Amino acid sequence: MTRTGTTIRAERLDLAGTREFTTPGAGGARRAAIGRATHSWLTSLYLDAVGEREGIALAAVGSLGRGWSGPLSDLDLVLVHDGRTVAAADLTEIADRLWYPVWDSGLALDHSVRSAAQCRAVAGEDVSAAVGLLDLSLVAGDPDLVAGVRSSVGQDWRSGARTRLPGFIESVRERHHRHGDLSQQIEPDLKEAFGGLRDVTVLHALTRAWLSDHPHGAVEPALDHLLDVRDALHVVTGRGRDVLLREEHDAVAALLGFSDPDDLLTLVSGSARAIGWSLESTMRRAGQSQRARVLRVGPRRPTMTPLGHGVHAHDGEAVLGSTRSIETDPSLPLRAAVVAARHRLPLSPQTLTNLASGPSLPTPWEQEHLDLFADLLASGAGLTAVWEGLDHVGLVDRWLPEWAAVRCRPQHNPIHRHTVDRHLLETVDRAGALSRDVSRPDLLLICALLHDIGKISGARDHSHTGAAIAARVVARWGLDEADRRTVVLLVREHLTLVEIATRRDLGDPATTTMVCDLVGADIETFELLRALTIADARAVGPQAWTHWRASLLDTLTGLVRERLTGAVPPVPSLAPAPALDEAALVEVADGRPHVRVDAAGGGWTLTVHCRDRGGLFADTAGLLAAHGMSVRRARLATVDGVAVDEWFVESPGGDPPEPARIVAGLARLAAGGRSAPGACAGARPTRRGTGAAGTRAFVLPSAGSAATVIEVRSQDRPGLLRDLGWALTGEGLSVRSVHVSTFAGQALDTFYVTDGGGRALRPAAVARALSAVIDAGDGDLREGGPAGR
Repeated sequence: MTRTGTTIRAERLDLAGTREFTTPGAGGARRAAIGRATHSWLTSLYLDAVGEREGIALAAVGSLGRGWSGPLSDLDLVLVHDGRTVAAADLTEIADRLWYPVWDSGLALDHSVRSAAQCRAVAGEDVSAAVGLLDLSLVAGDPDLVAGVRSSVGQDWRSGARTRLPGFIESVRERHHRHGDLSQQIEPDLKEAFGGLRDVTVLHALTRAWLSDHPHGAVEPALDHLLDVRDALHVVTGRGRDVLLREEHDAVAALLGFSDPDDLLTLVSGSARAIGWSLESTMRRAGQSQRARVLRVGPRRPTMTPLGHGVHAHDGEAVLGSTRSIETDPSLPLRAAVVAARHRLPLSPQTLTNLASGPSLPTPWEQEHLDLFADLLASGAGLTAVWEGLDHVGLVDRWLPEWAAVRCRPQHNPIHRHTVDRHLLETVDRAGALSRDVSRPDLLLICALLHDIGKISGARDHSHTGAAIAARVVARWGLDEADRRTVVLLVREHLTLVEIATRRDLGDPATTTMVCDLVGADIETFELLRALTIADARAVGPQAWTHWRASLLDTLTGLVRERLTGAVPPVPSLAPAPALDEAALVEVADGRPHVRVDAAGGGWTLTVHCRDRGGLFADTAGLLAAHGMSVRRARLATVDGVAVDEWFVESPGGDPPEPARIVAGLARLAAGGRSAPGACAGARPTRRGTGAAGTRAFVLPSAGSAATVIEVRSQDRPGLLRDLGWALTGEGLSVRSVHVSTFAGQALDTFYVTDGGGRALRPAAVARALSAVIDAGDGDLREGGPAGR
């Protein structure tokens, strides 16, 4: 079927392409034009198939029925009849004449043929169908028929709302559970996720049931934003999709006029927050209305339960008992928020509006205000919902204007589950659980709220950027000079402890000295930094806080505590240096390696006894990678010509290493002629073409004693650790210990190396070693093979 020489699908795309995506208000005009063109085309189809017959009509639901038509939105059509005028055979023929041209156009079609009575019956049995039919709109045919169906479905929806509401709300919650929270997604589902387009239809359905007022304010602009993003996605992909994938971020952002795709994701997240917040409050209003209908016999006063400080609990929300002090008490919003959060109740929308109308806090804050703010941060699981409400009415921006720059800010690192602002609140919650471990829980909570405040557009190092921002914030909040210095230090160094614990030799006294110097030899500052480190990692998710990382931080903590207090650390101490196993020496004397595997927290300790030779470290690393093991750290020693190496490994599959296979592999490699140091030259990978890995290597000054510490950052790949080991061996260097860390596909490996005499490297040797490991890291990027290194 053609229309003015082109398909309706192409015409809808043309209409979208000629309408400015960057002009405010253009989205509504674009969707109206697409809707008019679609209606016109469907009307012509209808007239060809039906003519002017009475008792039958073509109606639309879904996006076309609601006036939300995108360039490639599905068509949801209903052929409605009165059940008397048109014969069943004629209905089948008419439907075929209508549906086949739509299918031929390339647009997706959801269709049905129903009598008015069937529409009403289906709506009575299926809540989803009822919600859809509430938006039934005439395309062509008998207008009275369509109006009658819409009226009867709407009346049934209102009369049955009391009994249908629980099931309806449950179905909404189940959908949210399946599709997630739109505001926290890097690949957002614009339609089905919490805060998406589907939830706007839920809002409309609840208001049409007369259970709640129509939400005002931010919902309509948020809806327009999401529809604009969906329209741009249709144009960019040429497909009627609702999920914005990573590879489409740049093109969709450019079409909408954003220079940075993160600004696009921020817009989507903020729009979803506005819709989600309105949905939650509307569902609470609907529940309250339903309960009032059931319980009310005559006029009743609302049941108010005092919670303290003029705040009362009323039907699942916190409300003010009186508004008389709003205009004179700037601390009232903080007090009300503390009470509501402690009782895990959201502040009612009207209460939030009233609180926002009051005066601002003075600058700097008085001690009372700072204490109340700390109490709010310490309120635990109830904080997030209360904070969202405060943010919705602008109170958070008054207290912390810098929040606007991180609000809804996406994080592309796959280990992060949340936007920057939500991660900050999650960290505050985790920090609250650790507050008893520190002497200043108020400073810990403030640092938790501010530790990532520097993750703003254009920041190169969010820790240092955040420290500068935090300095301004806490000065405005009225902290004294000493506390300000502590907050700035903790924000700037909130990543340092875990970096040291996972990438430095904890057996080297210089590592402990480094941490003590960092905190100014102050045990209280150290405990604050440790608690912030743990809270931050736990808030990120399980990938950031593994048993391995926790155990390393515990070991470092014990060493620092012992240094600063003189007390024996109540945490696992470092294992002694690798020692000879007399039973293993018999096998080594016969020329056979000996391997022992012991279970350790989160993995296994692999102890290898073998005749020392050049390349042993690299060969062992390669074997472990070939067997699917991920190396986390290694300590190497040589005693009387016997190498005693300890490796801590993890297995993605959960199976422990097999000692016999490792022994056989090492024996084969030793017999392969690579034991001579010069033979490693042929084992180095060669650089291919562009060197896409972009390996960087540099020396860490003063990070260790009697050794040179080289840190290598490279794209992770199977066999990387082996290749780096062979590169160092080829320079005649000995590897004393290795500390391995991997984030988001990037390897961060720290090598403690010495020359043949066990000394730190001279400058010339350092330059050669750095060049060698860069060449090795940027070498042959083979595809496939086992995961891990």
